[in-house]
Amino acid sequence: MCGIACYIGKKKALPVVISSLKSLEYRGYDSAGVAYVIEDKIKLIKTSGKIINLEKKLDLKKNTYLCIAHTRWATHGKANFKNAHPHTIGKITLVHNGIIENYKEIKNTLIKKGYTFLSDTDSEVAAAYIDYNYKQTNDILETLEKIKYELKGSFAFGIICSDEKDKIYALRKESPLIVGKSNDGFFIASDVPAILNYTNKYYLLDNYEIAVIEKDYVTFYNDHKVIEKNSNTFNGDNNNVNKNGYEHFMLKEINEEPEVISKTIKELKNIKSLDKYNKIDIIACGSAYHAGLVGKYLFEKYADIKVDVHIASEYRYSPIFKEKNNLAIFISQSGETADTLAALKLAKEKRIDTLSIVNVKESSIARESDEIIYTYAGIEIAVATTKAYLAQITTLSLLALKTSYEKNYISKKEYEEYLNDFNKISEEVKLLINSSYEEIAEIIYKKEDIFFIGRSIDYYLSMEGSLKLKEISYIHSEAYAAGELKHGTISLIKKNTPVISVITNKELKDKTISNNKEVISRGAFVIAITNSIIPDDSYNIKINIPDINDFVNPILTIIPMQMIGYIVAKKRNCDIDKPKNLAKSVTVE
Repeated sequence: MCGIACYIGKKKALPVVISSLKSLEYRGYDSAGVAYVIEDKIKLIKTSGKIINLEKKLDLKKNTYLCIAHTRWATHGKANFKNAHPHTIGKITLVHNGIIENYKEIKNTLIKKGYTFLSDTDSEVAAAYIDYNYKQTNDILETLEKIKYELKGSFAFGIICSDEKDKIYALRKESPLIVGKSNDGFFIASDVPAILNYTNKYYLLDNYEIAVIEKDYVTFYNDHKVIEKNSNTFNGDNNNVNKNGYEHFMLKEINEEPEVISKTIKELKNIKSLDKYNKIDIIACGSAYHAGLVGKYLFEKYADIKVDVHIASEYRYSPIFKEKNNLAIFISQSGETADTLAALKLAKEKRIDTLSIVNVKESSIARESDEIIYTYAGIEIAVATTKAYLAQITTLSLLALKTSYEKNYISKKEYEEYLNDFNKISEEVKLLINSSYEEIAEIIYKKEDIFFIGRSIDYYLSMEGSLKLKEISYIHSEAYAAGELKHGTISLIKKNTPVISVITNKELKDKTISNNKEVISRGAFVIAITNSIIPDDSYNIKINIPDINDFVNPILTIIPMQMIGYIVAKKRNCDIDKPKNLAKSVTVE
């Protein structure tokens, strides 16, 4: 989940890598560091905290044209100076993303051979292991070909060898890594945003591939052979990695949702039906998991297909039953989510049909899957997903609608009416984004406990609303199926406890209204988000949303919860785009 940014070429390297690191700060901000070559020596500078701390320690005018850099999200060892990357052992200096699972065994072996370690990281162990093997071979390429099968887990490396200070070596397994190319040099990066200020041309490194990069060219190897690779072109622009006048990326990305929805609908107008399947498993993590729950509701209600939704990290270790005409759908914004990718590989081993819904073309999950549906959210920088989640539920809604039509559960006229409703909702989304939520935020922002409640689809949406609030405001927030409150949780309700109640499901509206009254009678302050007329005594504040149809209502319902989370976090002076302990692309298990 860390960010790697390396450069070799004609430009002064330090300004380039600092600019690139800033574009990757959503991937990690516990510490940062650089290693660069100057006057035939390797200089190492690193610091704890954010990239700005590192930048203050650097002279960006230095005449260095080769640099490897890193921003860290801590896995092994605390977030402090000694654990910051790069790490140098012997003749090897490296930056690393991923987790080396057998680092303890390797470390113990290396200690017996005389190595000492300054950090608590698995990354320093990797540097030492490469150095140890390099001493045996005196050939860094040969060394990397050997150790790539001996290191267990995931890794993306950017490496300088002190015997070859005019080259950067790159190696990956499972953890993403790209090689960018421009007229002025080459880059290594964890993600495309890092290079967009300089180029939109890049190569994707596949598992176990090695790149040897010099200032004028790059050579790719696998299993001791030179391999040819085709370059890719990112067709967007770098506006997605700029705030464009907004105070935070999250607010910018929420305001991009109307366009994202319109683009998703346009691109997926000829989406394929899933009518041949009798059973669907949806596998995902975090907000993508919540999106899967929305898909479950729509597929079961309108397409008569049984759907189970699994947290990817649990699916991997549960019994997997191959059923006739079974489909596994994997959802991931980055397309690199480690647990989801591992679950996908397991499903393929079981010969289950796989479909992935991802936002990044040519990502690992996209390449592994039998079928792919790309969402069209563009690059999302804020750690807390908003527009990518909207694109996911829009995609699932369109899939469920098409499948319902193909199975003759809705008529052609109804199908066309539903599609027409999709085409109209962007304006409704704009209105909801621009509504005022200040009064609600003022009530909530000093609280330390908040509850979200709902039933069926409203419960699934509440789960996402609760996650948005807690991950950026640090308020303890829980979502509960409204009917479950009286089975224990209602004991936590006290005077002025905020309860956000979602009521859009007409069939269960009266039940949830009763639950609202139960918590109000115990002192709760209820904020209702609803598209229905509900009794005045069932809420303290009401947010009205349009009532259009079941396929588009979830898209509308989540907007107020996203905005409330954002405004509350702002009032609490939180780091909204980069909340503590979190990273955007979860590439470790």
